[in-house]
Amino acid sequence: MKRWLIWTISILMVASFLVLLYSQFRYAEAMVHMRVEQFDANVFRSLDQASRDLERAETIDYLQEIDDEKSIADDIFHIGPMPMSSSFQKKVRNAYLYEQEVLGDVILRVLYQASALPFRERINVKRMEQFIRTSLEGNGITMPFHFIVYDTEGREVYRCEDYDSAGEQYAYTQTLFRNDPSGKMGVVRVHFPGMQRYILGAANMVAPAIIFTVILLLTFLFTVYLVVRQKHITEMKNDFIHNLTHEFKTPISTISIAAQMLSDKSLKKTEEMYERFAGVIVSETKRLRFQVEKVLQMSLYDSGNIAFKWQELDANAQIDGVIETFSLKVRQNGGEIEAHLDAEEAEVRVDEMHFTNIIYNLMDNAVKYSREGVPLHLTVKTWNKDRHLMISIGDNGLGIAKSDLKKIFDKFYRVHTGDRHNVKGFGLGLAYVHKMVLLFQGNIHATSELGKGTVFTISIPLISNE
Repeated sequence: MKRWLIWTISILMVASFLVLLYSQFRYAEAMVHMRVEQFDANVFRSLDQASRDLERAETIDYLQEIDDEKSIADDIFHIGPMPMSSSFQKKVRNAYLYEQEVLGDVILRVLYQASALPFRERINVKRMEQFIRTSLEGNGITMPFHFIVYDTEGREVYRCEDYDSAGEQYAYTQTLFRNDPSGKMGVVRVHFPGMQRYILGAANMVAPAIIFTVILLLTFLFTVYLVVRQKHITEMKNDFIHNLTHEFKTPISTISIAAQMLSDKSLKKTEEMYERFAGVIVSETKRLRFQVEKVLQMSLYDSGNIAFKWQELDANAQIDGVIETFSLKVRQNGGEIEAHLDAEEAEVRVDEMHFTNIIYNLMDNAVKYSREGVPLHLTVKTWNKDRHLMISIGDNGLGIAKSDLKKIFDKFYRVHTGDRHNVKGFGLGLAYVHKMVLLFQGNIHATSELGKGTVFTISIPLISNE
């Protein structure tokens, strides 16, 4: 699949997921808003009913305090002693049926007598709390509530015993005795500590859908990452196979030509020719073996079957030997090696073959990525730092871009060389170096500047530090 198609599909899918998430959030927001409105309406309706019930109870209490029918007549009509017969009761019933205005006036007189007490003495808080609870439960609200009663001047008259200020910012107020003169009224202020949790509970049905949508989005993004990464790995492997074929093709062709020359009976051969052809075959065979070994070592490392022959050796001496061997190749390319093996302590515990390969690979990279027309200058240094042996190999070659520095130790990754096509390799050299250094309990990092060169620095613990 082409890269542009992958990105197009990814953008469309991500956009779809984001629109879906936005719709779910808006739906959850609408549900919460609807529940708030419903909750507010139920509370206001409940408090209104509780206020009515409180006034009705006060009137009934007042009527029950009147001892007999005589006192009713005295209090209502102010006409002095007058027996209350069954005929009077009949008249009252007739007044209710046919003279409502007169009866209304009677009731107002009774209520006026009932409200003669101060507001503080008129409040029966236990009864009011019961009225509020009953009204709330009748409207489907069963959560705990707290309340405070104030008079018309804002003075606190009563506060419930277990009062909690949590949720106080979302309080509901209701006027008490609203049919009385303003001086005899009061206010009850009710709030619900668990209101916010109750309101947000409306989003519980949407929350799982949002969570699963986010999980699907993250899974899709991770899948896209894997696809892009796999595509990148596939490209690197294809490049690796191409380079592997080229690296094997050249020595095989050289060996084949040398073998044909040796087997050609029509060609007169001297002892010198035999030695030269034999030398070519041996040299190219070593080259093939080295390339095969490099691939096999990486394969063994990946499978976890790599075996080391641990030895305690002098790193300065080993590095000096590699420099001596490699200097011929550097001189053939018109370069030079400058060595400063200044580490006073250089005893390390490593595998000799792999340690030598590490130094050789880094030097070989310097030759491969040298600048055309600029004599190669290799600098090899050793020193001690914090009970570690430090090794640096620097060059004045092409350099590495910052974007590539963090990838150079990845398997199959090869730094782009622009218009230069003569740099061949498998993309395994630095990956091999990195993994071997880690197995030696060490670290490696690179610093570079394009057009000026690269420096690889290795840190390996000294034997005395173990």
